[in-house]
Amino acid sequence: MIANQQTAESGEQLTNLRVSVIGTGYLGTTHAAGMAELGHHVIGLDTDAGKVAQLSAGHVPFFEPGLQDLLGRGLASGRLRFTTSYPDVAANADIHFLCVGTPQQAGSDSADLRYVDAAMQSLAAELTEPCLVVGKSTVPAGTATRLAQALRQRAPAGEGVDLAWNPEFLREGYAVKDTLRPDRLVFGVDTDTAEKQLRAVYNDVIDGGCPVIVTDLATAELVKVAANSFLATKISFINAMAEICEVTGADVATLAEALGHDDRIGPRFLKAGLGFGGGCLPKDIRAFMARAEELGVVQAVSFLREVDAINLRRRARMIDLSVEVLGGRVDGKRIGVWGAAFKPDSDDIRDSPALDVASALQTRGADVGVYDPEALTNARKKYPQLDYCSSALDAARDTDLILHLTEWEEFRIIEPATLDGITRAKHILDGRNALNPDKWRAAGWTYRALGRP
Repeated sequence: MIANQQTAESGEQLTNLRVSVIGTGYLGTTHAAGMAELGHHVIGLDTDAGKVAQLSAGHVPFFEPGLQDLLGRGLASGRLRFTTSYPDVAANADIHFLCVGTPQQAGSDSADLRYVDAAMQSLAAELTEPCLVVGKSTVPAGTATRLAQALRQRAPAGEGVDLAWNPEFLREGYAVKDTLRPDRLVFGVDTDTAEKQLRAVYNDVIDGGCPVIVTDLATAELVKVAANSFLATKISFINAMAEICEVTGADVATLAEALGHDDRIGPRFLKAGLGFGGGCLPKDIRAFMARAEELGVVQAVSFLREVDAINLRRRARMIDLSVEVLGGRVDGKRIGVWGAAFKPDSDDIRDSPALDVASALQTRGADVGVYDPEALTNARKKYPQLDYCSSALDAARDTDLILHLTEWEEFRIIEPATLDGITRAKHILDGRNALNPDKWRAAGWTYRALGRP
């Protein structure tokens, strides 16, 4: 039953819906808090009792700007709570958002759907009344149709259970904004009822002018992986140009500026540097290729292999450049690394280019000290062999070389003069093309960056 007793079939406005969010990782926690902010009654579910306890106490177990406050408001309003019980969720929600992770399979490029399947099976067993299940997880093409069939077969409510797909487009560091003020909403549906219920969920967002694309399940599944593949391609394109610039003496930053003024291209994601990482782009483009191969159309996305290869080559180039600047060897040298997260405004270190480079240099014999404003706790767990520092200046102390590898504002605004007498040598490599070359060189530093003379 809908919480306010108005039915989707009636066409009347639905408000204060009863919503569940299955999985309280990065996506699920943000979505649950966002749904409560939009006025719905939300119950978040996770099988990890420790995580549920943390969230229930108002603590977000990862860093995302603005999310802690959003969570606190939801809990204080009484519209948001968390549980480990599927029966609790089924009894207290009519619309269920599936937000569990789809990591890359060990030893394979394919997406690991075990968590999606397990969550769907556990939820289906408890669905005794008509309801809507909405997938938000990034899944291979064909998954939604398979899950829809399994859901209706296993749920006691049978054909009364609808499945829709509503892909997420969250950017780490901007996830709260992207939830409450997205640039588009995609509804993959096969019934009018499902579309009406989704429009009710996002009523305030739609009234605010957000475009809505209504499509089928297969297209909705493809939107997220296609978007990520396009972004990855654009990033790797400018990094491929950086490789050309390095051998021709051209400046990739100026090249990107010139390209960006073309309205057909635009300036966004045309910033050369160390490349992309994180839990989405790398694994999504690999899973896309794997699924395309299964479908017999791998030629259509074969270019993504080179996109991935270009991205990884930038890390290798940063290592080679470090060796070059240090006179041909890094063993016994002290290197300070500014950045551990894969991007600023996040504590996510999954497939972090910064830590990949830092670890490789440490393996070659360098003494590597790392500082990041938010990601050190996570970094210490995965890379315990590295030395971790309390500040950017601490990481720079007695160094022969500084590497700027994550574009935090804290690093961008550092004045070279503040490092006088702290470092052993004045060498800095800008892996993000975010520092001012003229300022650093004027202060007596050797400044190098990927793709710049």
